[in-house]
Amino acid sequence: MQFQQLRAFQEVAAELSFTRAAKNLHYAQSTVTTQIKNLEEAVGTELFDRSRRQLTLTEAGRRLLPHAEQIIELAETARRDVAAVTRQPARRHRLRQASPRALL
Repeated sequence: MQFQQLRAFQEVAAELSFTRAAKNLHYAQSTVTTQIKNLEEAVGTELFDRSRRQLTLTEAGRRLLPHAEQIIELAETARRDVAAVTRQPARRHRLRQASPRALL
């Protein structure tokens, strides 16, 4: 299971369309389709019911979605947290001069 697969899954689940999901993600539709197929292979089951005219989540897809959303949110929180460090001014540590007794 890869992060980009989960992100594609989340977007397809939100849009219920491979075409709109691909457009939102700035991917080719075939890329999104491949990511979903690879994710389905990784979890061992289909995540979308493609048999009807309208795309719907399977039970497995409904169960995976909240986990995918948590993983994506956690990754975004980590990215923001790390980015915040780079925006902070560097802390300067003052070296304390050792007393002559400490050197003995």
